[in-house]
Formats: sequence, C-alpha cells, structure tokens
Amino acid sequence: MQHATGLRPSAQILISDTDHDRLTGLASTVLDRAPETAEELLAELDRAVITEAEAMPADVVRMGSTVTVRGESGDIKHITLVYPGDADIAENRISVLTPMGTALVGASIGQVVRWSGRGGRKLSVTVEAVDTPVCGGEY
Repeated sequence: MQHATGLRPSAQILISDTDHDRLTGLASTVLDRAPETAEELLAELDRAVITEAEAMPADVVRMGSTVTVRGESGDIKHITLVYPGDADIAENRISVLTPMGTALVGASIGQVVRWSGRGGRKLSVTVEAVDTPVCGGEY
C-alpha cells in the first residue's frame, strides 16, 4: 500500500482511505463467486496511492462520482460509479465490479483507462470530467 506524496504519474491511481477499505472488503466478499473480477479489483487497489478522504482532489474518480468519458470513437458518455447493489445500466450506473468500473476507480481527468471486454477485446476511454459526490465526497 502506497500513500500520497505529491505528484502522481499519469498511470497512477489515487483512492481515498475510505473507498480503499470498502472496496477491499467488497472484493474479499466476492472472491469465491467471481474470482477474476475480485482479483482485478484487488490488483487495482494494491497499486493505488491511498490518501485521506478529505484530501482527495476533485478530479479523481471515486465511488459515487459521475464521470464524463470519451470513447475511442469520440462518443461521450456520462456514467456514475456505484457499488453492485446500486448498478443500473439503463441509468448509466456502472458497478465497480465490472471491468470498466474497476478500471475507472482512482483515475483522474485526462487519464486513459483500459480494460478487457468480452472475448478479450481491448477497450479504453479517456476521463473528460469528474463530478464529485456530495456528502463530504464519500459515497
């Protein structure tokens, strides 16, 4: 586990201590049912720089953030990163346990996030904007 110490490289992700704890617990609970998904999330959490929730920059995707992303073809989408029980594809509420959700957590504006889709297809989006959740920045 790393702690924030200033500038972060473009591929670095930043996660609040609160999100880190909650997401680690979530990944642990689904490890038996969805090992690949849980292991991917745990790998992302392991490489993250962890900071206090109050110190999280506004441009970083966290749980509850509404994120504007630009796809490879230039299409713009607005999605909200949520826990599995709150996911609703029709409302663009994407679970953190999806490949895209796992890739987005901790990313910042301007960062390109990549993941593997069905059949191993490589997908990516660029984070264009992040709207931080209300209630003190924690979801």
